[in-house]
Amino acid sequence: MWQQVYDPLNNQALSALVASAPILVFLLGLTVLKMKGLHAALVALATAVGLAVLVFGMPFGASLSAIGYGFLSGMWPIGWIVLMAVWLYRITVRAGNFDTIRASVSAVSADQRIQVLLIAFCFGGFLEGAAGFGIPIAICAALLVTLGFEPVKACLMALLSNVASGAYGAIGIPVITGASVSGVPAADLNGMMVWVLQIISALVPLLLVIVLDGMRGLKQVGALALALGVFVSLAQSAVLVFIGPELVDIIPYLLGLVLLAVIMGKWQPSYIYREPGAPSLEELDSTNSFTASEIFKAWSPFVVLSGMILLWSTPIIKGLVQLKTATAEAGALAWTTIPVQMPALHGQIAQVAPIVAEETAMKAVWNWNILGASGTAIFLAALITVAISNISWAAAFEELGGAWKQLWQPILLICLVMAVANVMNFGGMSSALALALAAVGSIFPLFSPIIGWIGVFVTGSVVNNNTLFAGLQATTANQIGANQGLLVAANTAGGVMAKVVSPQSIAIAAASVNMSGQESKITNAAIRYSLALLALLCVWVFVLSQILPAA
Repeated sequence: MWQQVYDPLNNQALSALVASAPILVFLLGLTVLKMKGLHAALVALATAVGLAVLVFGMPFGASLSAIGYGFLSGMWPIGWIVLMAVWLYRITVRAGNFDTIRASVSAVSADQRIQVLLIAFCFGGFLEGAAGFGIPIAICAALLVTLGFEPVKACLMALLSNVASGAYGAIGIPVITGASVSGVPAADLNGMMVWVLQIISALVPLLLVIVLDGMRGLKQVGALALALGVFVSLAQSAVLVFIGPELVDIIPYLLGLVLLAVIMGKWQPSYIYREPGAPSLEELDSTNSFTASEIFKAWSPFVVLSGMILLWSTPIIKGLVQLKTATAEAGALAWTTIPVQMPALHGQIAQVAPIVAEETAMKAVWNWNILGASGTAIFLAALITVAISNISWAAAFEELGGAWKQLWQPILLICLVMAVANVMNFGGMSSALALALAAVGSIFPLFSPIIGWIGVFVTGSVVNNNTLFAGLQATTANQIGANQGLLVAANTAGGVMAKVVSPQSIAIAAASVNMSGQESKITNAAIRYSLALLALLCVWVFVLSQILPAA
């Protein structure tokens, strides 16, 4: 069994700098060199393998297996989710429902600042809580494009909105994982999440309005946006403290959606903001005569989608399927999950101190959860939609073919990004970065969120980030006399800031608006906000570390 080496150059800072090279290569490729995502990812992967093998000592066979693991994980569940989400969207377009959807959203408000709050913030937050894994980014970006938003701006709105909900995605799994891995009591971590993230989350709707319409937007709808953000954030905080993380994105965002609709029924901005290229108010008026039944039918794909995802998020399905690896007799549907242990990787690489307290073999099992994957829920939602819509099965499967043509390159990009992540994780490079930051001593809380940012940028997942680094955060907190729950919460929140610009999120966003190969445009638009939010979070966590007791 190969033991990971975290300081191969006998200089922690220099080793960390070398370990960061794949990330830097990828970012520079997208932002400075304006490379296509696929090309930047290929260069980053080659860099990661070269450094992992030649500098960090990772066995070459293990690096190849890590690449294969990344490709399998990229295809399932992530690629499967994206393909099904875009297929459902294309079915809805083919069925001719989007004139009705556009009119129904405009009936709430024709102001597109309000539409972003409805679609990207409220509906996207609900989808994040129910499913996660990029579904809200894909669905909301596509919906905004249909409403008349320019594709890059639509992606930016969907990505920024995810800041307020990303920590509690897929029924709260990131926070649950953070508590489990770190050993911090769940109630303590929940309370710290309120302190660390919810104040920033409350400002997200205000940020969306300012990004869209600057000072004019701030003056005209800023108070509404702030009120919505505070209401949802307070509701999230209450659910987090009194119930737990599972429903933090479900109940508050549904309440926020209802609240916004009620307010819009009583008040409208004096100036109606429309995006350049969006349908004019006159055009909207000419298509506004739809009945309630027509509106419900048009939205039915997303109603069905929400219902299926909620069903898949309950123990009814997940509990039966996910027990496959424990015992074949555990559940009636256990056979629908097929575990594959990666050769030369599973159990063949050991994490060592100080990342873990004692030597621990790393698991590398790809689970082909055929029924339990969220993508399967979307697949069934698509089939139901075809059955109840005025679209033939032949036309629906034509759209599936079109979705694959649209998405094969973005899915390949996701696979390459996951391969880079796995090589860095199993090669010890991600841990080398984290340890270098942890070595700064008493000012570590200032840098704590950066570890979470790196974790999500590399893996694309707040869950994986907490799996990697929540234990390190808790251990470091104990060593420097800081609050363990605070730093694990900082790790989670830092990861959320990285979701705005993580390659996986960017690839999903680009795929949903048919911008494959133009990921650099979305990255350039989003990275300044990701880094600014990260800087704000770092300062806030440091301030909290000086105020809150260690235990």
